[in-house]
Amino acid sequence: MQDPVGLVTTVAFVATVGAAGLLDLRTRRIPNRLTVGSLLVALGLNAVAGLGALSDALMGAGLGLVVGVVLFAFRALGGGDGKLLVAVGAFMGLSRLPGALLLIGILGGFLGLGEAIRRGVILPSLYNAVGMLKRWITFRRGGEERTLESPGAVTVPYGVAIAVGAIAWWFWGVPL
Repeated sequence: MQDPVGLVTTVAFVATVGAAGLLDLRTRRIPNRLTVGSLLVALGLNAVAGLGALSDALMGAGLGLVVGVVLFAFRALGGGDGKLLVAVGAFMGLSRLPGALLLIGILGGFLGLGEAIRRGVILPSLYNAVGMLKRWITFRRGGEERTLESPGAVTVPYGVAIAVGAIAWWFWGVPL
């Protein structure tokens, strides 16, 4: 039997990422009130669990912030998705977030691949992905500048990948 704070945390976490994924799928937006409110709830619940849990949550939120800001700066992720990663990091903590981020990235890649196949633009999408990777590796000195707003860009509701990956890791993942 899970402790009461842990149970409330699990319910709040699943509700947060589930709602974010559904909203992103439906509207292609994740509202600030959901992401910021969820961050505050996660920090509050972890504070109740103890100083160690709060510290882990703050470091997880920090890692989520760094990943979200970097991906947003490269225009590979929307702002709502980046803020959702901060809230997910606060819920999961530094000990569990890296594995979740890996799973989220894999699922997001499959989501993008599926969308490119569905639209019949797989070869141009792969070409653009190689150019984006080259640009990231060279710190924006090489490769073509491609963003979510570029003509023909294949965009996906990445909040869905975040939701599915985070929930899966929450229940079945192990701390790295």
